[in-house]
Amino acid sequence: MNKKLSMLLALIMILAFGLTACQPQVVEKIVEVTKEVEVLVTQPAVEKTVVEFWTTDNEEARVNVYDAVAALYMAEHPEVEIRIVPIDEATVSQRIATARAANRLPDIVRMGVERTAAFAADGIMDEDANTAAVEAIGKDDFRGGLLEMVTDPATGKYAAIPFDGWVQAIWYRSDLFTELGLEAPTTWDAINAACDKLPGTGNLLYGIVLPDDPGQNYPHQVFEQVAISNDAWPFDGKGNVTMDTPEMIEVLQFYSDLIRCAPPGPQYWQGAREMYELDQSGMMFYSTYIMDDLVDGSGLVGATGKITIAVDNLTEKTGFAPSMKGPNGDAVYGQLVTLGIMQGADPVAQDVVKFFMTGKNYQDVLALAPLGKVPVLTSAVAGWKELSPYFANYSSETLDQIANGYDSMQRWLFRPDYTAAERAVVGDIEGRLLISQVLSNIILEKSMTPETGAQFLQQEVEKLLADRTK
Repeated sequence: MNKKLSMLLALIMILAFGLTACQPQVVEKIVEVTKEVEVLVTQPAVEKTVVEFWTTDNEEARVNVYDAVAALYMAEHPEVEIRIVPIDEATVSQRIATARAANRLPDIVRMGVERTAAFAADGIMDEDANTAAVEAIGKDDFRGGLLEMVTDPATGKYAAIPFDGWVQAIWYRSDLFTELGLEAPTTWDAINAACDKLPGTGNLLYGIVLPDDPGQNYPHQVFEQVAISNDAWPFDGKGNVTMDTPEMIEVLQFYSDLIRCAPPGPQYWQGAREMYELDQSGMMFYSTYIMDDLVDGSGLVGATGKITIAVDNLTEKTGFAPSMKGPNGDAVYGQLVTLGIMQGADPVAQDVVKFFMTGKNYQDVLALAPLGKVPVLTSAVAGWKELSPYFANYSSETLDQIANGYDSMQRWLFRPDYTAAERAVVGDIEGRLLISQVLSNIILEKSMTPETGAQFLQQEVEKLLADRTK
């Protein structure tokens, strides 16, 4: 019995060992099957085309809208990734130069038209792509004269695509002008008269805020209008540099003399709008972007909240003077903002531009600041007029002047007899802030006079032209 029992126990142990030894093999087979199923259902990653889009609409709320439009495009085109990159307007030239040196140009850049000419001369604008984008949007839909502003004289192609724009004006306290018997500030004489009479009226400390910050292009924008009103231009009809002419010196003298009724610098657009809203200044140079701020108060730079406007019904007491008459001319200054497709951009960038300028997408971008974003497309004008409740605060005459601003807009850049190289130099003058620096040296540093400032500009612009025509 014991022997039989021992044999039985041995048999049981052999069977148990065999089952245990087999168990891991069964589990392993199950795991392998599971892994095989996972491999079968996994989808390969899609390699996306990246479109880098730099925009000078760099405030957070505006960037959010660009991101939203980009998201709509990406939802329709999952193989495309659009990266919106906010940049500062004053640094466009430097940023592009850095990107170019690193061979990392963006695909699309929102920028002022003055940059377009310089970049086209440098050969970094894809003019074929920009021309194709214009044609895809519809050449006939662009408002009169705008495509001529972006045409490269050397090639006849479009260096960029018109996107939006604004008109510059002197905004002034029309109620105080009437009280003091002053004429609207549409002439040099009227501006000088107001400069002398406004300070000390009510709460006013200053007659005007004078742009003179050397690090901003705002002084250049204002100066250029004053210069054109005196028939002062960077080049004459024969291509000679004319930055030291008697007309240019007279402009520098008139401009710098206004410091007698202006706050100490350096000043740029922020101080101009704040002092006007706070009832401290009677005039300011500003684009139509200011119109909603004159109702609600402008945002505080670097802080939350808005300025509390110190004048009741300020819009009703504000006049709009876009035209300036000088001793030798009459000028209206405005800005055309473009979208530029850069060399090396993927062809899909053309479709992205078209998407941003189509229907509701374009209206959403204009709605960011409809008073400062006048549409470039005829088909978009009717919708634009419905975008802002602030239109109701201004006269129909003012609104018509804004809507039709492209018709009378003047710029050094738009002079029809300028060559591609000369237009590029005009862009370089602004991009390098030469005017802003000279104004600062005359007004703030007092290291230059109008005469020596003009001589400095003459020398610098001659160098720029020589570099462009080598």
